[in-house]
Amino acid sequence: MGRLRIKRIGVMGGTFDPIHTGHLVTAEEALHQFKLDEILFVPSGHPPHKEDRESLDPESRYIMTVIATATNPRFRVSRMEIERPGPSYTIDTVKELRRLYGANSEIYFITGADAILEILTWKEPEKLLREAMFIAATRPGYELRRLEESLPQEEKERHAVAPRVLVMEIPALAISSTDIRSRVREGRPITYLVPQGVREFIEKNGFYR
Repeated sequence: MGRLRIKRIGVMGGTFDPIHTGHLVTAEEALHQFKLDEILFVPSGHPPHKEDRESLDPESRYIMTVIATATNPRFRVSRMEIERPGPSYTIDTVKELRRLYGANSEIYFITGADAILEILTWKEPEKLLREAMFIAATRPGYELRRLEESLPQEEKERHAVAPRVLVMEIPALAISSTDIRSRVREGRPITYLVPQGVREFIEKNGFYR
């Protein structure tokens, strides 16, 4: 018997408040650039690092993510963080994915380079970097030295982290959920910044006004 093929799973965690075109372009680029088998979008339930702002309820953010990804057969959406009680820690999600997908899988956690700087201050960062590869999506010209300087000292000494963080340039990262919420509040257009179904869902429910 031949060896079992390793399944490569891309994971996009985020508040998705709302999900936008930049998220989708990032996921599609990661899928092809790193030869991933699928992308799993994981809307956060109760993100501990966003407690200073009132997020839209998890169910609405989940529905918008499903609407946005429905036309791509290699995009899936998970409810694991929404249904898990308490704060949503990335390390808990990665452990659960390891259990679900088993030993014959590689987990690639896709996020922005600025978010990786945050992640390194989150719960158990060294363990996170051992459990999953990280794809840092950056704007062209992003100063990567900031990322290298922020790596945990213990990991830097073992030279174990650099190969665990991959970099991917995405021009569409200029789009942000913060700007989209401001635009809706101010009555400015968000057409083409979010998928049409997401825009209609936001308008129908009066979100962000």
